[in-house]
Amino acid sequence: MAKITLKGNPVNTCGELPAKGSKAPGFRLVKSDLGELTLAELKGKKVILNISPSLDTGICATALRKFNQMAAGMDNTVVLAITKDLPFAMGRFCSTEGITNATTLSGFRDHSFGKEYGVEIVDGGFAGLYARSIVVIDEKGIVTYTEMVPEIAQEPDYNSALAAL
Repeated sequence: MAKITLKGNPVNTCGELPAKGSKAPGFRLVKSDLGELTLAELKGKKVILNISPSLDTGICATALRKFNQMAAGMDNTVVLAITKDLPFAMGRFCSTEGITNATTLSGFRDHSFGKEYGVEIVDGGFAGLYARSIVVIDEKGIVTYTEMVPEIAQEPDYNSALAAL
Protein backbone atom coordinates (compact mmCIF):
# COMPACT_ATOMS: atom_id res chain seq x y z
CA MET A 1 0.00 0.00 0.00
CA ALA A 2 1.47 3.34 -1.07
CA LYS A 3 0.94 6.42 1.07
CA ILE A 4 0.41 9.66 -0.83
CA THR A 5 -1.35 12.93 -0.13
CA LEU A 6 -4.18 14.93 -1.64
CA LYS A 7 -3.69 18.61 -0.82
CA GLY A 8 -1.66 17.56 2.20
CA ASN A 9 -4.18 15.01 3.50
CA PRO A 10 -2.90 11.41 3.65
CA VAL A 11 -4.50 8.82 1.37
CA ASN A 12 -3.55 5.26 0.49
CA THR A 13 -3.53 3.13 -2.61
CA CYS A 14 -4.39 -0.56 -2.83
CA GLY A 15 -0.79 -1.56 -3.52
CA GLU A 16 2.49 -0.57 -5.13
CA LEU A 17 3.47 0.16 -8.72
CA PRO A 18 5.02 -2.74 -10.65
CA ALA A 19 8.74 -3.09 -9.93
CA LYS A 20 11.27 -1.74 -12.40
CA GLY A 21 12.56 -4.68 -14.44
CA SER A 22 9.36 -6.70 -14.00
CA LYS A 23 6.94 -7.73 -16.73
CA ALA A 24 4.16 -5.15 -16.98
CA PRO A 25 0.75 -6.53 -15.96
CA GLY A 26 -1.64 -6.91 -18.88
CA PHE A 27 -4.75 -4.78 -19.11
CA ARG A 28 -7.93 -4.29 -21.12
CA LEU A 29 -9.15 -0.68 -21.03
CA VAL A 30 -11.81 1.26 -22.94
CA LYS A 31 -10.91 3.76 -25.70
CA SER A 32 -12.90 6.91 -26.46
CA ASP A 33 -14.77 5.06 -29.25
CA LEU A 34 -15.86 2.39 -26.68
CA GLY A 35 -13.57 -0.18 -28.24
CA GLU A 36 -10.96 -1.83 -26.06
CA LEU A 37 -7.18 -1.77 -26.06
CA THR A 38 -4.92 -4.32 -24.41
CA LEU A 39 -1.27 -4.05 -23.52
CA ALA A 40 -0.62 -7.12 -25.69
CA GLU A 41 -1.71 -5.10 -28.75
CA LEU A 42 1.16 -2.68 -28.10
CA LYS A 43 3.91 -5.31 -28.10
CA GLY A 44 6.97 -3.97 -29.90
CA LYS A 45 6.23 -0.35 -28.92
CA LYS A 46 7.51 1.81 -26.07
CA VAL A 47 4.56 2.74 -23.86
CA ILE A 48 4.07 5.59 -21.40
CA LEU A 49 1.18 5.04 -19.00
CA ASN A 50 0.12 8.49 -17.78
CA ILE A 51 -2.26 7.43 -15.00
CA SER A 52 -4.36 10.05 -13.21
CA PRO A 53 -7.58 10.63 -11.24
CA SER A 54 -9.49 12.54 -13.95
CA LEU A 55 -8.85 14.69 -17.02
CA ASP A 56 -11.30 17.15 -15.43
CA THR A 57 -8.66 18.27 -12.94
CA GLY A 58 -6.05 20.90 -13.77
CA ILE A 59 -2.90 18.86 -13.10
CA CYS A 60 -4.23 15.80 -14.97
CA ALA A 61 -5.05 17.95 -17.99
CA THR A 62 -1.64 19.64 -17.83
CA ALA A 63 0.18 16.30 -17.66
CA LEU A 64 -1.66 14.98 -20.71
CA ARG A 65 -0.97 18.18 -22.66
CA LYS A 66 2.74 17.97 -21.81
CA PHE A 67 3.11 14.28 -22.67
CA ASN A 68 1.14 14.88 -25.89
CA GLN A 69 3.59 17.64 -26.85
CA MET A 70 6.80 15.99 -25.63
CA ALA A 71 6.10 12.60 -27.19
CA ALA A 72 5.05 14.02 -30.56
CA GLY A 73 8.37 13.29 -32.26
CA MET A 74 9.32 10.13 -30.39
CA ASP A 75 9.70 7.10 -32.61
CA ASN A 76 7.78 3.89 -31.83
CA THR A 77 6.29 5.42 -28.66
CA VAL A 78 2.67 5.42 -27.47
CA VAL A 79 1.31 7.66 -24.72
CA LEU A 80 -1.73 6.30 -22.90
CA ALA A 81 -3.74 8.60 -20.62
CA ILE A 82 -5.52 6.31 -18.16
CA THR A 83 -8.32 7.46 -15.82
CA LYS A 84 -11.76 6.25 -14.78
CA ASP A 85 -13.39 9.07 -16.73
CA LEU A 86 -16.08 8.00 -19.16
CA PRO A 87 -14.80 7.59 -22.72
CA PHE A 88 -17.19 10.30 -24.02
CA ALA A 89 -15.70 12.92 -21.69
CA MET A 90 -12.17 11.85 -22.58
CA GLY A 91 -12.91 12.16 -26.29
CA ARG A 92 -14.44 15.60 -25.79
CA PHE A 93 -11.41 16.74 -23.79
CA CYS A 94 -8.96 15.59 -26.46
CA SER A 95 -10.88 17.16 -29.34
CA THR A 96 -11.19 20.47 -27.45
CA GLU A 97 -7.51 20.46 -26.44
CA GLY A 98 -6.14 19.22 -29.77
CA ILE A 99 -4.62 16.10 -28.18
CA THR A 100 -3.51 13.93 -31.09
CA ASN A 101 -0.38 12.14 -29.82
CA ALA A 102 -1.97 10.29 -26.92
CA THR A 103 -4.66 7.66 -26.53
CA THR A 104 -7.15 8.02 -23.71
CA LEU A 105 -8.24 4.89 -21.88
CA SER A 106 -10.82 4.35 -19.17
CA GLY A 107 -10.90 1.74 -16.43
CA PHE A 108 -14.62 2.21 -15.80
CA ARG A 109 -15.51 -1.33 -17.03
CA ASP A 110 -12.68 -3.46 -15.71
CA HIS A 111 -11.51 -2.61 -12.22
CA SER A 112 -8.51 -4.93 -12.32
CA PHE A 113 -6.16 -2.28 -13.79
CA GLY A 114 -6.09 -0.16 -10.62
CA LYS A 115 -5.42 -3.22 -8.49
CA GLU A 116 -2.83 -4.82 -10.82
CA TYR A 117 -0.86 -1.56 -11.06
CA GLY A 118 -1.40 -0.63 -7.39
CA VAL A 119 -2.83 2.79 -8.24
CA GLU A 120 -6.42 2.57 -7.01
CA ILE A 121 -6.99 5.03 -4.17
CA VAL A 122 -8.75 3.29 -1.28
CA ASP A 123 -9.67 6.19 1.03
CA GLY A 124 -10.31 9.93 1.10
CA GLY A 125 -12.24 12.07 -1.35
CA PHE A 126 -10.68 10.39 -4.41
CA ALA A 127 -11.38 6.81 -3.23
CA GLY A 128 -11.97 4.59 -6.26
CA LEU A 129 -9.96 6.81 -8.64
CA TYR A 130 -6.36 6.29 -9.72
CA ALA A 131 -3.33 7.92 -8.07
CA ARG A 132 -1.22 10.12 -10.35
CA SER A 133 1.46 7.78 -11.62
CA ILE A 134 3.74 7.15 -14.56
CA VAL A 135 4.81 3.73 -15.79
CA VAL A 136 7.12 3.33 -18.78
CA ILE A 137 7.19 -0.02 -20.56
CA ASP A 138 9.72 -1.08 -23.19
CA GLU A 139 9.12 -2.92 -26.44
CA LYS A 140 9.36 -6.30 -24.68
CA GLY A 141 6.75 -5.42 -22.05
CA ILE A 142 9.26 -4.76 -19.26
CA VAL A 143 8.76 -1.87 -16.81
CA THR A 144 11.68 0.56 -17.17
CA TYR A 145 10.42 3.45 -15.01
CA THR A 146 7.75 4.12 -12.40
CA GLU A 147 6.68 7.14 -10.42
CA MET A 148 3.77 7.51 -8.06
CA VAL A 149 3.58 11.24 -7.45
CA PRO A 150 3.67 11.73 -3.66
CA GLU A 151 1.18 14.64 -3.74
CA ILE A 152 -1.71 14.15 -6.18
CA ALA A 153 -1.84 17.90 -6.86
CA GLN A 154 1.77 17.82 -8.14
CA GLU A 155 2.98 17.16 -11.71
CA PRO A 156 5.02 14.06 -12.50
CA ASP A 157 8.70 14.10 -13.52
CA TYR A 158 8.24 14.24 -17.30
CA ASN A 159 11.95 14.30 -18.14
CA SER A 160 12.81 11.19 -16.10
CA ALA A 161 9.90 9.29 -17.66
CA LEU A 162 10.96 10.23 -21.18
CA ALA A 163 14.62 9.44 -20.41
CA ALA A 164 13.55 5.88 -19.49
CA LEU A 165 12.45 5.32 -23.10
